[in-house]
Amino acid sequence: MPPEPFFSGAGLDRADALRCQPEAIAALARDPAARVLDWHDGAPAVGADGRLQWLPVDPADVPLFLGLADGAPRFSALPPGTSAADMRAHVALLGQLDPADAPTFAAALSLANWHCRHRFCAVCGQPTGPVRGGWSRRCEACAAEHFPRADPVVIMLAEHDGRLLLGRQPRFPPGRYSALAGFVEPGETIEAAVARELNEEAGIAVANVRYVASQPWPFPSSLMIGCTARALAPELAIDRNELDDARWFTRDEVARALDGPGGAFDPPGRYAVARTLLEHWLAA
Repeated sequence: MPPEPFFSGAGLDRADALRCQPEAIAALARDPAARVLDWHDGAPAVGADGRLQWLPVDPADVPLFLGLADGAPRFSALPPGTSAADMRAHVALLGQLDPADAPTFAAALSLANWHCRHRFCAVCGQPTGPVRGGWSRRCEACAAEHFPRADPVVIMLAEHDGRLLLGRQPRFPPGRYSALAGFVEPGETIEAAVARELNEEAGIAVANVRYVASQPWPFPSSLMIGCTARALAPELAIDRNELDDARWFTRDEVARALDGPGGAFDPPGRYAVARTLLEHWLAA
């Protein structure tokens, strides 16, 4: 079988039971084995070996308790939030990042961005501060508690008569084609979101929607829900506001593209769940 999506895996032991024990977390910060995540240009720092970089802990400045690595405490600071340009640079880091550290990278970056965007209460507008080891924020005025959220996004392959539908967005590098994707809207199932997005972006109707795999995506904080579907007809009506192009590719064209340069298209990187979907489709 193809490998699991990048960012998958258990990562750190998140030690949820400790989050409500500030005294215990403070004691962990004083542990000689404790380490705090190093940050560089608004993202967790990645060394030449692809591993995350860790520094000795200052117990006075560890607002986020990430969890335990083989029993050793791991913490993070809360650096400033990132811009769209920063996020593009951070995606480029994924080519260097060791898959073993990817879940921790995703959790730390998503949480840091969430904290930066939720400094004020959505109920009364007053300032909020980190609690539960940084895994929620509490309003100083009305005591409302706010928790991190991941936005669900469907990303899907549609198949018709042995061919696969892929599209390209304007921001893609030349030749890049990938799976179509879109946010799940309120009151919508995953299956309904897949069908709606494929109809809106490519003008096709589908059936037999099937879940394949999921992936956290920390740019800024989404859960990518990978699916496949069967198109009822091959005719396309492309939404040019969303896509530069969309077309059907044969199994041989997909296989050659994944083999390396010179294929019918440039496939998504190995860190993208779209790549996992393509590999699963070929292996099926």
